[in-house]
Formats: sequence, C-alpha cells, structure tokens
Amino acid sequence: MGMDLLRRLPAVHRLLDHPVCRELIEQYSHRFVSRMAGEVIGDLRTAIVAGAGCEADLQPEVLAGQVAQRVQAQFQPHYRPVINATGVVLHTNLGRAPLPDVAVRAIDRTARGYTNLELNLATGERGSRYDHVERLICELTGAEAALVVNNNAAAVLLVLSEMAKGKSVVISRGQLVEIGGSFRVSEVMRASGAHLVEVGTTNKTHGYDYERAIDDETGLILKVHTSNFRVVGFTHQPELADLVALAHARNVPVYEDLGSGSLIDLRSYGIGDEPTVGESVRAGVDIVSFSGDKLLGAAQAGIIVGKQEYVKRLKKNQLTRALRVDKFTLAALEATLMLYRDEDIAKRDVPTIWMLLRTPTTMNTDAQRLHQGLADVFGERADVRLEAGLSQVGGGSLPTEELPTWHVTVKSRHFSLNELEHQLRHVDMPVMTTLQKEALHFDVRTIFPREIETVVTSVGQAVQRLG
Repeated sequence: MGMDLLRRLPAVHRLLDHPVCRELIEQYSHRFVSRMAGEVIGDLRTAIVAGAGCEADLQPEVLAGQVAQRVQAQFQPHYRPVINATGVVLHTNLGRAPLPDVAVRAIDRTARGYTNLELNLATGERGSRYDHVERLICELTGAEAALVVNNNAAAVLLVLSEMAKGKSVVISRGQLVEIGGSFRVSEVMRASGAHLVEVGTTNKTHGYDYERAIDDETGLILKVHTSNFRVVGFTHQPELADLVALAHARNVPVYEDLGSGSLIDLRSYGIGDEPTVGESVRAGVDIVSFSGDKLLGAAQAGIIVGKQEYVKRLKKNQLTRALRVDKFTLAALEATLMLYRDEDIAKRDVPTIWMLLRTPTTMNTDAQRLHQGLADVFGERADVRLEAGLSQVGGGSLPTEELPTWHVTVKSRHFSLNELEHQLRHVDMPVMTTLQKEALHFDVRTIFPREIETVVTSVGQAVQRLG
C-alpha cells in the first residue's frame, strides 16, 4: 500500500498546474509557490514512508489546499498587535511602552515620503538630525546638551568608551547590575576598554570608598540606578550631590545611568521613589543617560544629557554613527517629548503615564464592562468575578511597586484554564493574561477602554475553540 502511494505522488510541475496553485503563482511568484509545493510533497512522502499516509492525502484538491496554506502562512506578518491584560505596564515581551497617538501619526507622516532629517529648511544647508529633539530634551531636563542613540545600553557603551577608555571607572559594588539579555555593567565596561574599580560592599558604600579609589588613572565615577531591583535593610549610598562634590574636587566627571528615567515626578502621585532626570542634572551630574521606551513612554532610544563639553565629545566619537537612531525614532521621540511641556497633557496622552496613574476608581467603569462581557461569554461554564488586585510597572522599572487595580478572574467549571490561555494566544486578536491561584486574570489597568469589546470577542472565540 505504501509503495503504491509513493508511486502516485505527483511531480511538482503537475501540482502547480492545479487552478489553486496557478492563482497563487499569479499573486506571489512561480519560484516561491514551487518551493512550497515541493515541501508539501516531501512531507507527504515522509508520512507515507512512516505509514501515516492515506489515499485521501493524494487528492489534488487536498494537496493544492496545503500549498495555499503554506504560502499564506509565509506571508503572514510576524509582528502582530496583542492586548495586554497582564497588568504589567512596561512588558518587555510585548514591546514595552505603547506610543502616544501623536507619535504614531508622526511616524506615519515621516514614513510616507521624504523628510528634512538632516536638512536645515531655513538655510537650505545640511543640518543635524538631532538638533530639534536635543533642544526639547534640554528644555525638559535643564541640561546643557543632549544626544540620542538606539538604546540605553548603547548610551552606556558610548559614554564609557569616550570618557574612560584605557582608564578606570569607579563604581559601587552594589550597583554592578545585570539587566535583560544578560547585559552586565561589568561586561559592557570591559567592551568599552575601561577598567572596573569596585568600591564598598553590596549593601553599603560610603563617600570615603570613592575618595580612596580615585587616582591619576580614574576617568569616571559611574553611578547606576538600580531600577530593576532594590537592596533594603542595612544599606547606605552617598547622596548624589555629595558624590558629585567629591568627584569634582578631584576633577573627575560623574556619569549616572538612570535606566528607566522619568521626566515626571511619580513620587508626587504616590508611585515609587524613582528620581527624575532633572534632579540628576540639577545635582551637577556631568552625564546622565536613560531609556526612551520605559517611564518616558516613547520609542526605544538611549537618551544622553549633560554638560556641553562632554556631550560634544560623545557626538564626535566614531561609535555615535554606529549607534545613531533613524528618522522614525526621532519623529516619535519628538512628538512624545512635546507632550511633556504640559504635565497634565502628558498624564492624559502618554499611554505609559496614563496607565501608571490609573486608580481603581478611574478603572471602575471599564472593570464593570469587562466583567459583564466575560460573564455573558462564559455563562454557566465558569465562575467570573471582579476582584481587587495588584499591577506591576515592569520593564526594569520600580521593581517593588505594586499598583492597586481591578482583576476580572475566570475560574473554570468545565474546561482547562491552561488550554483557554493557549487559545487566547491564537485567536484573531491575541489576549495576554496571567494564570494564578487556579484562575485566569484579566488586569484592567493595561487594557485600553477601546479594547474592552475586543477582549470579550477574543475570549468568545477562544471558548468556541474549546468545544
């Protein structure tokens, strides 16, 4: 039986003569569709040899249909929108900060044609791609100068390479952090050509530890804000202004890697203890860097601010060209920064800030809508409740902060929650949830009001697939 099926396998050119395949060739290309047809026939040959093939598999309609499925699957975009119902505001796996509407429009406007990226329209001469966004950053932070590279890790590499290559960098042992992707401060320091000098202990570092470490070979004092973890209890770090004073007394510049970096003082809203970029600048820090797609809520970028003399050197470093950002990043960053000229507007229009500042009271209407919608979908098949819960900031920001929120929880009576969670990732609009305490949780904080009905629809599709 198997040998007979193998002999009846069609040649690729015969399968391509099927009307379905001819239509595919017109839409895509002969070469690509031919390759997909070859894969379909090859897989069927393997199945027959393994004893899994049958007569029906050889039907031309079946084979042509499989070719069509493969072709269409290959042209499905990998990057798809998803709904974040995890409550993690800066979810790294989900792309971190969603952009403000004005930033999305700025990218669209920039992408559809040419733009004055490096053209001074007033003079008609070549200009700098950074000029306007630099002015905005300086306006909002109080810094003398600014530069933008493609992420904060790049900013760290650039600063260390320019300011301390072949020299020593003094850092507290308690600040030798590792962030996502095994990115370690000690490793990037080695890559930059700087020499690491650790001072103090994991939990305590004093000003005199820094003073003892400074010598003629010291190029920089590096302070790393531990934005993705906290050491609590018996701890000490010198105040930033004091660290700057002792460094400047020895003619050593200070560089602070803020990591997340916020332009709004979230402490005034009862959220965390994250310092603002402006505070570091006012404390006299020579160079400060932070991320664009974390608490700022903009596109991925590494933003460097500081004293003119040092930023000027960074701009001339050869790495700057390799690490520069494109027109889309600059367009999105500019549009987002403009919102921060009025804090009330930023709180309303920057999605990251809006989500962080949501309270159970302001989320109540959305929570009720989602609860009622999911209760209608599940009916008697599940216990759907509205419960108080806690959200996280995420993205290596404010690691100990938990934000009061509303969770719509689903406890199954007749089906597997693991399977439901699986199906929710495979519906038309995937919904990312969390499974905890034998219930599936939908955190309202990170669900936009416009997405409530879509969540209900997606859950309905997932439930139908459960059978």
